[in-house]
Amino acid sequence: MKTALGKGLSALIPEKERASQIHELDINTISPNEYQPRKAIKDSTLKELITSIKASGVIQPVIVRKTSDNSYQLIVGERRWKAARAAGLTTIPAIVKDVAPRESLELALIENIQREDLNPIETAEAFQKLIKDFNLTHDELSKKVGKDRATVTNYLRILKLPPEVKSWIAGGSLSMGHAKALLQIEEPGLQVEVAQRIIRSGLSVREAEALSKKASSSGTLSKTTHHGTKDPHVASLEERLMHSLGTKVRLRHRGKKGGRIEIEYYSLEELDRLLEILL
Repeated sequence: MKTALGKGLSALIPEKERASQIHELDINTISPNEYQPRKAIKDSTLKELITSIKASGVIQPVIVRKTSDNSYQLIVGERRWKAARAAGLTTIPAIVKDVAPRESLELALIENIQREDLNPIETAEAFQKLIKDFNLTHDELSKKVGKDRATVTNYLRILKLPPEVKSWIAGGSLSMGHAKALLQIEEPGLQVEVAQRIIRSGLSVREAEALSKKASSSGTLSKTTHHGTKDPHVASLEERLMHSLGTKVRLRHRGKKGGRIEIEYYSLEELDRLLEILL
């Protein structure tokens, strides 16, 4: 990814200046930033960070701006701040920056987009907020976040998908490529139907593109795909498992001979989350 505007942590605090500017702040005087793009922090990763902080303390300081005599607002480091509070710390190392609210909020969004492992919906919503609140064009935004203009536009387009589809994208059942394929279809109800078929049948992005194109042309979803018709009971069980686990699930049923269940995960964090549910 290209360097975005030279901003981010290195622009906020040059390396040689950081050590001399670290303060121990009362953790209760710090408030979160409303422009944090991550909507939910996974319990598994937060627990790991809490354990680490209990053992070794907060290694990397958070970055804040002063809002009044005795209070501060986070610019960078919400996960560390939440974990430190959960670990029972009363103070946290912090670097205080004297920046205007607008610059602080813009930097907070850009820093998180660049550094955090956001899902596509969180990234898209962060892009939209930058455009709306800071009056940026797609070109200006693409330069700030280090992505080409087409990528920015595609992220923003997926916000037009129905809520059910966006939840499957956020949960990892559908990829960004699947989402782009669904945008070929104009009718929201049909987008949901095709998305369900993609998940149930485990279609690749190329297969999803072909299915979406066919559904868009005919205005309906055919009963079969090239994979053949799946037993409706098996399909129903798959769908229930996918909603329960929040990821793609395939049920390979061989009648009385048994079968197998395939559960997909897309990162080690996702694997940890699934193991917690299953164990």
